[in-house]
Amino acid sequence: MTDYRCGRVTLVGRPNVGKSTLLNRLVGAKVSITSPRPQTTRQRLLGIKTADAVQIVYVDTPGLHPAQGGQLGQHMNRAARTSLDGVDAIVLVITAAGWTQADEYPLQLATAAGLPVILAINKIDQIKDRPSLLPLIELSAKKFGFTEIVPVAALRGENVDALERALIKLLPVQPPMYPADQITDRSERFLAAELVREQVFRGFSQEIPYAVAVQIEKFKREKGVLHVAATLWVEKEGQKAILIGKGGEQMKTTGTRARLAMQKAFGGKVHLELWVKVREHWSDDARALKTFGYED
Repeated sequence: MTDYRCGRVTLVGRPNVGKSTLLNRLVGAKVSITSPRPQTTRQRLLGIKTADAVQIVYVDTPGLHPAQGGQLGQHMNRAARTSLDGVDAIVLVITAAGWTQADEYPLQLATAAGLPVILAINKIDQIKDRPSLLPLIELSAKKFGFTEIVPVAALRGENVDALERALIKLLPVQPPMYPADQITDRSERFLAAELVREQVFRGFSQEIPYAVAVQIEKFKREKGVLHVAATLWVEKEGQKAILIGKGGEQMKTTGTRARLAMQKAFGGKVHLELWVKVREHWSDDARALKTFGYED
């Protein structure tokens, strides 16, 4: 074990650059929910990749941007900023579409941390003319002395192994922090809530996904079946009506998709019950946030 490398790596970037998709690809399992909408990730979580002589503990974070109002927004920004503490390296994620003004804030925080920073240029699969990446790489190199700049396509897994190899070189020689079979620091109960919320993000538009918090009321295995009951909290009666849909059809669709996702994640039959309740202004209520699991 003298040559064993182990360390923590934080993934940072503005909302919707694909950090959670990249994390899942790096870990080789679904530990963080994803959707095409920004700010799907609300809480910091770990994804743990263990191989023969290395363990990389990835920290997934909410998207960083400077002005994020309300108690929930402030919680998300704190979770993202504090994830830079106590790590060995940082992966700053941007997209192949190029630098935006929104990328400058995470760049500023990453480069001020005094740690090795690797730039991952994600979503290269969306670029038809690959040589067009060269000017972006050159511009990026002028912005900061990145340890390495690695173009990747997290969704397809393209060049993700090159990113991992670059990171391994930055890890200290030390024993693993977690058991070899552990892939996250979060519980199955937490993942169940996230899988429900993922389907809300994928199935609804406008403000609805951002107004929903999911609270697991029951999580129990009985006779080979996992029984899960969850409450979806919203802030307005109108949002409740949209979530349920005419004749309960929308809720039925959300429940079916979440149940199938749980069966895949947990490897067995799942019975899922969902309710929708209203708690006005929960996203700006510190007590409600704590009740729903949003703690620093």
